[in-house]
Amino acid sequence: MTKEKKAEIIGKFRSSAKDTGTASVQIALLTERIRSISDHLKGQKKDYASQVGLLKLVGQRRRLLDYVKRNDLPEYGKLLKQLDLRK
Repeated sequence: MTKEKKAEIIGKFRSSAKDTGTASVQIALLTERIRSISDHLKGQKKDYASQVGLLKLVGQRRRLLDYVKRNDLPEYGKLLKQLDLRK
């Protein structure tokens, strides 16, 4: 992921000017990485190291989504809609 793409994602999901680490921003960044690795794996089916990394990222995103769901339900629904995630 390029710096420009990362800055664009942070700008879209942050809640204040200095916000770079809230759960919403982290989930958005993880989602972009997951999509990138998924595209890579479509062409490289035997890349097992990337598969393991993908599963770790998905688990991390799942835990963050659970946290947001527990603490801020409206934000959770908004995130799912914006990131086009199923739940």
